[in-house]
Amino acid sequence: MDLSSTDLRVLRQIAESGSFTAAAGRLGYTQSAVSRQAAALERNVGSALFERRADGVRLTPAGLTLLRHARTILDSFAAAERDLTDAHPQAELVRLGVILSAGAALLPAALSRLATTEPRLTVATREGTTPSLTRALRAGTIDLALLTSRPPHRPPDGESPRLHTETVRDEELVVAASATGAFAGRASVHVDELVDAAWIATPSAASEPLLGVWPGLPGRPRVAHSARDWLTKLHLVAAGFGVTTVPSGLSAVLPRGVTLLHVDGAPKELRRVLVARLPGRPTPGLSAVTRALTAVE
Repeated sequence: MDLSSTDLRVLRQIAESGSFTAAAGRLGYTQSAVSRQAAALERNVGSALFERRADGVRLTPAGLTLLRHARTILDSFAAAERDLTDAHPQAELVRLGVILSAGAALLPAALSRLATTEPRLTVATREGTTPSLTRALRAGTIDLALLTSRPPHRPPDGESPRLHTETVRDEELVVAASATGAFAGRASVHVDELVDAAWIATPSAASEPLLGVWPGLPGRPRVAHSARDWLTKLHLVAAGFGVTTVPSGLSAVLPRGVTLLHVDGAPKELRRVLVARLPGRPTPGLSAVTRALTAVE
């Protein structure tokens, strides 16, 4: 078996992206070139590495085994490059992935705490959804991830070995509405009142569901505006152009003119925020970032 660093980087990017097309875009290749390289890699190894499915590509057990070794090899290459280009010892770098709703509510407070307690630690962050950040953890392109789960709180994915997770907080989902609109002065709203509401939603797919319309809302909801950015969504709410679903943890960073409503007449919708990493003994930096995230109130 003769593998190059390029082979390993392609394998890692496919694992992270979940499709040949997305991997090609991030690598700067064509989709057909990535497909050919994946097929050549399988021939070289003598085993199927990729499970080609209707919703994308997943690694087979053999692919996951090779990925574990690829992470170690590519990390060693990166460490060697750092040692050769900089004679001074480097502070530990922790690459943290963050779900979209946790950035404003958790990240600034955690980073501020770390700046005081761990001044030599460097944290680099990126946003993503729970499925995409889980794949990035498996691929080794991030070290920690803030993820979300809903009851009964199964593991973030079905791969082996299981990711190590710690609970950061449990949050109730609520509805954000204009403080001067139809629900002004109220602390709750019945689910039936939301059926005809105008919704501000985030574009999502079945494999990567995002917040927007209230989960399980009966009928066909009317989505008036579609936006991925939380600031855009909440300012549209404040201006009276619709309502949206938010985790209660965002209450401290709401713009003026937005009120939060509990939903009556339906089961509570709960979400758990988790910090996840690959199993094994964590580095001091990973432990420090995890402590900072779980300490945010």
